[in-house]
Amino acid sequence: MIRAAVKLAAAFALPLVLGGCVSASEYAAKNAGFSSIEAKTAEAAGKQTVWVQNQQQARVVSDRVKTLMAKKTVDVETAVQVALLNNKGLQAAYADLGDSAADAWQSTMLVNPTVSLGVTGIGAPGLEAFRSVEGMIANNILALATRDRNIAIADTEFRRAQLNAALRTLQLASDTRRAWINAVAAWETVAQLNQAQAAADAASELAQELGKSGALTKEGQAREHVFYAELAGQSAKARLEARLAKEELTRLMGLWGSGIDYQVPNRLPSLPKGLMKRDLIEAEALQRRVDLQVAKLGLDATAKSYKLTEATRYVTDLELLAGFETEREKEEGEVETETTGQAELEFVIPIFDSGRARMRKAELAYMRSANLLAEKAVNVRSEARSAYQAYRANYDIARHYRNSVVPLRTKIEEESLLTYNAMITNTFELLADSREKVNAKLLAVNAKRDFWLAEANLAPAIYGGGASAAAGETEVAAAAESGGGGH
Repeated sequence: MIRAAVKLAAAFALPLVLGGCVSASEYAAKNAGFSSIEAKTAEAAGKQTVWVQNQQQARVVSDRVKTLMAKKTVDVETAVQVALLNNKGLQAAYADLGDSAADAWQSTMLVNPTVSLGVTGIGAPGLEAFRSVEGMIANNILALATRDRNIAIADTEFRRAQLNAALRTLQLASDTRRAWINAVAAWETVAQLNQAQAAADAASELAQELGKSGALTKEGQAREHVFYAELAGQSAKARLEARLAKEELTRLMGLWGSGIDYQVPNRLPSLPKGLMKRDLIEAEALQRRVDLQVAKLGLDATAKSYKLTEATRYVTDLELLAGFETEREKEEGEVETETTGQAELEFVIPIFDSGRARMRKAELAYMRSANLLAEKAVNVRSEARSAYQAYRANYDIARHYRNSVVPLRTKIEEESLLTYNAMITNTFELLADSREKVNAKLLAVNAKRDFWLAEANLAPAIYGGGASAAAGETEVAAAAESGGGGH
């Protein structure tokens, strides 16, 4: 009889189990949602990213990184590609995407029913007079009633996880590009200071010889010696900054061991002949910014959570209990069996909790998300305008130093040398002109660096992943967490 009861319980539970088999192939796939990240990365950065999930994929990626790093001098495009392939923090972000897909997959499953069986009897052992078998299957009606809405919320969270992973990818690409620019600019500064130091060394020796002949006072000699000493200190500091800048680039590319034995160019590329026109950069940013799309999904998730709270505000727990009871009676050698079905509905009566507090929290969470989205839209337009203004202005400044300041300083030094040879200009004036030329070249290097950094900031301003991405993502996440409670 117990075996029959188990069969009956299985028959009752089977529709519930099969009901959970919703089409969840997208969530269950190993690369759930990763194709959208690949497409966004290719569009914004022009590079490929991969999600490494097994040893074979890891070996393929490792071989490709080794091939890219075979050239000892790494250009900016190679650096960005290596970072997208080799950065372990990025792989961790992709694992978070898989975790979100698993949560969405889990939301498509029905709550497992609870099955209970019991046997009662009256009579001494061996002298059976009466026995009954009772069974019960319980399931949560609230979970069944809100299942579609919970699936919709989980799907929204999954799509938001996709965008967050894409945002993390774009941020790594832009950080790597900026790190490469800073490293190359630092080494270019070192090269300029080395040249200046060589000239200062020659001037210091000249001052010493002039001092021996009495043509230069001790004060003049000291002035040239200290200029050389100061340049030596500046050069040492510049070399340290260049090494640290390269280390930052190495970290972003995820390199270690023999992989760190690479070089970057010792000077930045020349300024382009013209500027890119971005007359509609604000519209592009509003359409393509990934962090703005994340904020929109955050508002959508909060709205769905609000509706779920509204639908369940009067019910805190609700269970359907369905089962059967079997009685068997034995009299004068004859056995009579009777099985009857049972159904019970149990719920917590909301006498003390009317759900108004939860509704108020849900309303406030929605308003918070709506205001954060509005603020994000304002900031996105402003950031886009600022990025383009910085791009244009830094180009003009760098071109001004290249075309005007440095040539004029070079001309002054050349003329000063001619007049010095003609014994018209004294030594102090010649050396002062040399110092000013060194300063002009260093300012020109900094101006060129600022332009390329501004150029690198255009893509994050349009697609996302800039310096403010992490802060914006944290705000949206906080708003979503505050809006998800109280179903």
